[in-house]
Amino acid sequence: MAGSRVPRQLFLQGVAAVFMFAFASLYTQIPGLYGPEGILPARRTLRPQGKGRWQQLWETPTLLWEAPLLGLDTAQGLELLSLLGTVLALGALLTRQLRHPLVYLLLWAAYLSVCQVGQVFLYFQWDSLLLETGFLAMLVAPLGLPPNHKQAPQGRPGGVSPHEGLPFWLVRWLLFRLMFASGVVKLTSRCPAWWGLTALTYHYETQCLPTPAAWFAHHLPVWLHKLSVVATFLIEIAVPPLFFAPVRRLRLAAFYSQVLLQVLIILTGNYNFFNLLTLVLTTALLDDTHLAAKSSTSHRKRMPSSWPKALLAMLTLLLELAVYGLLACGVVHYFGLEVDWEQHVVRSRTTFTFHQLSQWLKTVTLPTMWLGAASLAWELLTALWRWVQVRGSLRKLCAAVQLSIFGTATVALFLISLVPYSYMEPSSHGRLWTGAHRLFSTVEHLQLANSYGLFRRMTGLGGRPEVVLEGSYDGHQWTEIEFMYKPGNLSRPPPIVVPHQPRLDWQMWFAALGPHTHSPWFTSLVLRLLQGKEPVIRLVQNHVPSYPFHQQPPTYVRAQLYKYWFSHPWEQGQWWRRQWVEEFFPSVSLGDPALDMLLRQFGLQDKSPPRAGGSSNTLSQVLHWVRKQLSPLEAPALLWGLLGAVGAIKVMQALLGPQSLPRTKEEKHKPAPQEDSVAASKQASPAPNISSGSQTPRRKKSP
Repeated sequence: MAGSRVPRQLFLQGVAAVFMFAFASLYTQIPGLYGPEGILPARRTLRPQGKGRWQQLWETPTLLWEAPLLGLDTAQGLELLSLLGTVLALGALLTRQLRHPLVYLLLWAAYLSVCQVGQVFLYFQWDSLLLETGFLAMLVAPLGLPPNHKQAPQGRPGGVSPHEGLPFWLVRWLLFRLMFASGVVKLTSRCPAWWGLTALTYHYETQCLPTPAAWFAHHLPVWLHKLSVVATFLIEIAVPPLFFAPVRRLRLAAFYSQVLLQVLIILTGNYNFFNLLTLVLTTALLDDTHLAAKSSTSHRKRMPSSWPKALLAMLTLLLELAVYGLLACGVVHYFGLEVDWEQHVVRSRTTFTFHQLSQWLKTVTLPTMWLGAASLAWELLTALWRWVQVRGSLRKLCAAVQLSIFGTATVALFLISLVPYSYMEPSSHGRLWTGAHRLFSTVEHLQLANSYGLFRRMTGLGGRPEVVLEGSYDGHQWTEIEFMYKPGNLSRPPPIVVPHQPRLDWQMWFAALGPHTHSPWFTSLVLRLLQGKEPVIRLVQNHVPSYPFHQQPPTYVRAQLYKYWFSHPWEQGQWWRRQWVEEFFPSVSLGDPALDMLLRQFGLQDKSPPRAGGSSNTLSQVLHWVRKQLSPLEAPALLWGLLGAVGAIKVMQALLGPQSLPRTKEEKHKPAPQEDSVAASKQASPAPNISSGSQTPRRKKSP
């Protein structure tokens, strides 16, 4: 059985990288979002309720309760946590010694603390996904550095701890829940665009932050868009069960299909760290053998020599072909694929009904849970088999304790995850074991398991709704307030900001989907612009002189609702075209009764001014100095700079790694196998066996 030591290390490095991006991206936005002069000051969210310290921490699990002990307010505590999280994640990404359970526990606790006060700006599925993944990383991370194991005999564990595969299996189960649910909810939502296979004819221009490539993808033929929707359903619904296939080539095929989907999404949309995190989850489908990149000669050596092995290989191949054939026939049947040779197109349509889908979902939801349970049972049996092979009484006892703890944690987390997974099918949700429901309700606020369902409904079918803010000094001449990332200026190309998430721009997209009263924070944004608060202005334009009212705040602010579309190919110099729809937010000024009424209605009036004297604290001064140094940088530049620094350090590690160090005296005098000696041995003996030369242990690469 192929091991998973290398994929686990890739997973841990990937989780660290995503945490680094998430913390650094949020850090740049804290003053404008959560500062004393921000849109939703964080200090309003943490108010002591007269409860005990530990009860308060359990009900609202955030380390920010302890910020006053450091002389910091809540926003400063957020900055401290974000900076520490960025540095800690960077260390775990670069140094193998820091890929320790304690480090990932701290990263998870810090991000959970941030989410507790993040309010609407942190209510995204990828934030929940990062929390769940971060907790699993804590279990996957080794308790200590693995020793420099020698090559173990075939069939032996080779120094692998018996429990190592169990938590990593939960990563595969999480990937299955994410992808399968995301595919199913597109159909259960009854969205006409998904059922009509026309979703992608709207998606590229109506998504929150498209990339320049989205403009080109939008102008592809309609039949290709519909075929792409069919491929999406195939990858998200039909392929995920193959994550648990006993044939590794099926798992690898599933891996590459998921990677293809995520890469295409990254190319056409700015979805911050979400797609990168999904790619990190796909490492659970890999194994050491696939990542070893062995030569073709080694592959030939592994060809079965006995007839039972040859028969098994043949049956495996037939099973693979049967699975691929079944998938192909299912796609052709359920989506009515037909080739129109005259028009040179592939036609597709949905051939099943919503009732048939509901019956199918009732049929397969519980079996997919049993599929997960069976796969987990196999992992448990494998772990027990490895434990049996452990030598030495003390080592066997330690391995038994670890296996018991991690095995119990794995089973418990699997049971907890069944509850949110079953949300997509109500009857199956009701038939779950009541103990699983009780266990989930106990830890639900820790976000150890969450429900997922991305792109449930396609919005903007009649054009993408977009809110455009305007300011004026006299109430007659209005100037548009252009954001850095969201669409506004018709001639400005869509930006590339991944892995940064401009959270205000994202919420502006959601606000446009309904009246402004559905987005109470928007009233606070208008107030801060009227007050000319620089932290909020930097969310709109980080380069303050580019903000049209940087010298003096506007006297009046209003918002208009437009419909935006991508420009036609023949429209030179423009990326967008738009049409005015209606007034989104009325013209208001400071002291306007209408504005004051909205602030009172939404509870946004600031009745608790910031604590004075905080800036005299040494830690506060350090945080202020760091902010002053980093504020001129735009968030994407900061994140790309971090990524470039990581790449440079990795290159240096590779150049200055153990393989480049001079050999010791013992190594110099130790005979090493040479090609000439191997050739001589071949001439001396006609036997083709060269296994003696392949048993020299390879030096491990540095992380």
